[in-house]
Amino acid sequence: MGVSGGEEGSHNGPSLMPGGSFEAFKYIEDILLKVAAQVPDSGPCVTYVGKGGSGNFVKMIHNGIAYGDMQLIAEAYDVLKLVGKLSNEDLHNAFAEWNKGELRSFLIEITADIFGIKDGKGDGYLVHKVLDKTGMKGTCKWTVQQAAELSVGMNLIRAKSMEKGWDLKLGELARIWKGGCIIRAIFLDRIKKAYDRNPNLANLLVDPEFAKEIIDRQSAWRRIVCLAINSGISTSGMSLSLAYFDTLQKGKITG
Repeated sequence: MGVSGGEEGSHNGPSLMPGGSFEAFKYIEDILLKVAAQVPDSGPCVTYVGKGGSGNFVKMIHNGIAYGDMQLIAEAYDVLKLVGKLSNEDLHNAFAEWNKGELRSFLIEITADIFGIKDGKGDGYLVHKVLDKTGMKGTCKWTVQQAAELSVGMNLIRAKSMEKGWDLKLGELARIWKGGCIIRAIFLDRIKKAYDRNPNLANLLVDPEFAKEIIDRQSAWRRIVCLAINSGISTSGMSLSLAYFDTLQKGKITG
């Protein structure tokens, strides 16, 4: 069973992704429903994922998506800080404002918070004392390896489900990630609705609502990528996702 929640999840309930035998799941379903994070508008953050190792696989991709989110947030910070010359107070205000709208999420929230924290043992802000280095437990690397073979993001889950015959419900996965886990975000509502409209959706980018928004916003996306390149700032997440989008637009790939 995949479990995501960290320290907060241990107190308030995690997101649970049980796989394996459905009969075995039914034996412990009542317990899992009570243990899982509870989201007022969508219920307990647990669902039977599917057969075999599907629960652990979905948890792995969840982690890969989280790393992608963090990469994009870090790139946004770099552009705002190095090009926009925003102060820590400005950055705090910008991310806090974003967290009031469609980007409201755990990761945006804690990013806003960190910019306001002073170093309790010295001068300045804590964020400037944190080593610019990170590690991983392996799930990100495994996600990249699977993506190289199959696809990316939710499409990767869909492709693996088809390969293994798991019959995974992508809308349900988006629902159970709304609480407890690191990628909990209001945006997941829109992903769930897209898969509710079309459970066999080949790619979120071909959902009519998602497609319209991406097309409407692509000019700003391109300007930011060009600005970063011209300023010598690495924005690999923004740049490569734009390249993926452009390739998809040209009909060269299908998922």
